[in-house]
Amino acid sequence: MAKGKRINGNGDGSGKQTYTISAFSENHIGLLNRITIIFTRRLVNIESLTVSGSALPGIHKFTIVVNDTLEKVEKVVGQIEKLVEVLRAFYHTEDEVIHQEIALYKVPTKAMLEGNKVEEIIRIHHARIIEVRPEYTVIELTGHKEETQNLFDELKEYGLLQFTRSGRIAVTRSSKEHFSSYMKEAGENTVEYAKF
Repeated sequence: MAKGKRINGNGDGSGKQTYTISAFSENHIGLLNRITIIFTRRLVNIESLTVSGSALPGIHKFTIVVNDTLEKVEKVVGQIEKLVEVLRAFYHTEDEVIHQEIALYKVPTKAMLEGNKVEEIIRIHHARIIEVRPEYTVIELTGHKEETQNLFDELKEYGLLQFTRSGRIAVTRSSKEHFSSYMKEAGENTVEYAKF
């Protein structure tokens, strides 16, 4: 399958930095396993991985975060694109994407009732309470990993019962969707993106 030009990051290959890799594919059984094997063979650790639908019907998007050299990332993306099921893959540096993660925290409700400290922490971090039960309260925060980690660190001393954080979701800062442009060039149906 013919592949278009990848979007290059700003790294010079001299050291490690964080890259967001996006791979687009139809939904195939076993594809996730084949993609992760590529990282294992190249000794590249996956920091986070999220799979979701995309703007194009029937097309799924794999968002993979790694911290490694540009050279290794280029090789990994090249190998991903060689998979028959993968339509297109790109990589981006941190300044080329807008990204977020979501985190959920479960704290004992009694900690909420023993003064205003926990509520103050929630307000300072711009988090929100999404469920209150007699035994526990669930808090949600959307932000970068550092932000969700900071809230985790502060809530630990109040008897944090559970914590979970999603993988990264991201969109490019570019005004156009590179995958959509590729599909248009390939003669496939695509979606029109509103300009804001």
